[in-house]
Amino acid sequence: MSRLQLTFACGDYDRTRALEEGTVRPDGIDLTYLRLPVEETFFRMMRHQEFEVAELSLSSYVLSLRADPAPFVALPVYTSRMFRHGSLYCHTDAGISAPEDLRGKRIGTPEYQLTACVWMRGILADRYGVPFDSVSYLTGGQETPGRIEKAGVELPVSLRISRIPEGRTLAEMLAEGEIDALCTPRVPSPFVAGDPRVRRVFGDVVAAEKDYYADTGIFPIMHVVVIRRDVYDRHPWVAQSLYKAMLAAKDAAYRNLYDTSALRFMLPWLTPQLEEARTLLGQDYWSYGLESNRETLTTFLRYHHEQGLSERLWRPEELFAPESLESAVI
Repeated sequence: MSRLQLTFACGDYDRTRALEEGTVRPDGIDLTYLRLPVEETFFRMMRHQEFEVAELSLSSYVLSLRADPAPFVALPVYTSRMFRHGSLYCHTDAGISAPEDLRGKRIGTPEYQLTACVWMRGILADRYGVPFDSVSYLTGGQETPGRIEKAGVELPVSLRISRIPEGRTLAEMLAEGEIDALCTPRVPSPFVAGDPRVRRVFGDVVAAEKDYYADTGIFPIMHVVVIRRDVYDRHPWVAQSLYKAMLAAKDAAYRNLYDTSALRFMLPWLTPQLEEARTLLGQDYWSYGLESNRETLTTFLRYHHEQGLSERLWRPEELFAPESLESAVI
């Protein structure tokens, strides 16, 4: 019997490396792995549905559920997870000495719907008294002018949001003090260059993120894996096949990361940092599936709805292919 040919667009990750190399193969599927930058994958998938399987922003995926039928169905596979307290930057003369000081400020963001920014707006509201509509937002390209929202959004009229001037970038506007702060998944170029006019809002990012996890038990989910609807409708079995393979690839990455014969990545204290992560977050700290991530997903979906991005409040189980939530009992 011939194997199903599918293309999988995804970033360069240790947890998917075995799929790219072919050392883990999904049952019944020949997977062509396209290693692409996340922004390109998301744009091409949201605008043109170019790939049969792809990594996708969690926020963009939830936005896509407004269509009937929805263009994608997700697997509870989280190719990107990241604490995002370090994604908030400010101009040093903006009068921001603590996160609470962001209230009433002008905050840049490449796109309002970015998952990292949904998380941080929610965290600022829940923990620091900065409601999402207590600031004004400016959107546009961070390093290159002209960026637009990947997915059309209809936002609350109470939200103060506008485009930055044509030809400008958020990075230069932050450095010059034309915006007070910037929420972004990527480190802005002035900060990378050591520009003294730009710093992070949280002085000790790691401490803030550890405190957040200790209080909430949440390790934020950024990306999911989606199957194009037409593929799933014709071959519903691919959901379980892909999910099993992606679990196997992640488990291989765990094993490789803890190989102390030689450092797999150029981090001098990689092993003790891994051991600390397991102590603080648990052995399977990058867990897939629904139940172990229910609170994380529920919190994100609440933020997405509160911030005007979802017309209704979704339940976590509504996000995923049912086949990926079940396993055979032997």
